[in-house]
Amino acid sequence: MTSTNEAKYGRLDPMLAAIEALVRCESPTEDIAACQNVVRLASDIATRVLGTPAQIKEIKGRPVFWWGASQPEILLLAHLDTVWPHGSYQPLWEVNGDVIRGPGVFDMKAGFVQALFALKDIDGAADRVALVATTDEETGSFASRELIMELSAAAKAVLVLEASLDGKVKTGRKGTAMYKVTVHGLAAHAGLEPEKGVNATVEIAHVILKLAALENKEHGTTVVPTLLKSGNSANTVPDQAVLEIDARSFAQSEIERVDAAIKSLKATVSGARLEITGGLNRPPLQPSSTKALYERVERVAKSIGMAPLGCAEVGGASDGNFAAAAGAQVLDGLGAVGGGAHAPSEWLSLKSIEERSALLHAFIKDLLK
Repeated sequence: MTSTNEAKYGRLDPMLAAIEALVRCESPTEDIAACQNVVRLASDIATRVLGTPAQIKEIKGRPVFWWGASQPEILLLAHLDTVWPHGSYQPLWEVNGDVIRGPGVFDMKAGFVQALFALKDIDGAADRVALVATTDEETGSFASRELIMELSAAAKAVLVLEASLDGKVKTGRKGTAMYKVTVHGLAAHAGLEPEKGVNATVEIAHVILKLAALENKEHGTTVVPTLLKSGNSANTVPDQAVLEIDARSFAQSEIERVDAAIKSLKATVSGARLEITGGLNRPPLQPSSTKALYERVERVAKSIGMAPLGCAEVGGASDGNFAAAAGAQVLDGLGAVGGGAHAPSEWLSLKSIEERSALLHAFIKDLLK
């Protein structure tokens, strides 16, 4: 059912219409064809908004949207993939008052559209600025990270269109690491002769307790067991258990400490064998890489009559982490205002869209002076 606000805004407002089109074009990271579709749609929208189409590049098998300079002074970073499998967020599009809901509307299709419209009417933008949107950010940017770092290393500024935190820009992010621990045990009948088995579930329990001991609150270091699968039937000693681990910290030294500890884990249960894969993913985004641009964007916001933005350091990582690791000056969280990223409550503030795009427009012009 179409709400009153959807009828009012969805067909008339070009920014909102673009966001709606991209949200309805579902693009879970794992579905390459869906990601190709959303990049083609984004290029069509760019043609209508900016007058020139984007390039659609293939980087290590992944589609990438690229509008503007080949060696940009100002790099705008976005992504068009989402965490939502097809049909898992319903309804696909809904507008009620100031609240817009849909899969990826906050993280981060609105931010991409805000960037497109921010580039309108900036002289020389196509020769000095690039908007690059990848399709593998939600799973670690393994295909696109080298491209991001290469472009960032030569850029004057990297502006990341990830969602804000209650309107605040993001001046720090934790570094991340991801692991998979597989326990190889030995199956046996759980009732008749359990002593002849090697219980992979018991071993993985020991591993989980060891992981808990690696956390460090001083540096915000977390080591979180996430996905776990063990065993194949209720009356069999499990011969295999598989655990996925998410590790994060604001300090690179902490990420390296945890990495070494996980890779040196030894089995506790006699006869069990551990197989450990994975490792460091994104380095931390340190406030030292964002300080100058944050101070500058606050001055720009004041000059156009906006209230102070504020800033925050957050646990989630983004491609801004890679940009900072390449030596760039970075500012993150310049995208949508709303909340509920990755959650059924995901939403975007309707009234914020034009204001945030106008801020980005003014910021880009200030940086190009």
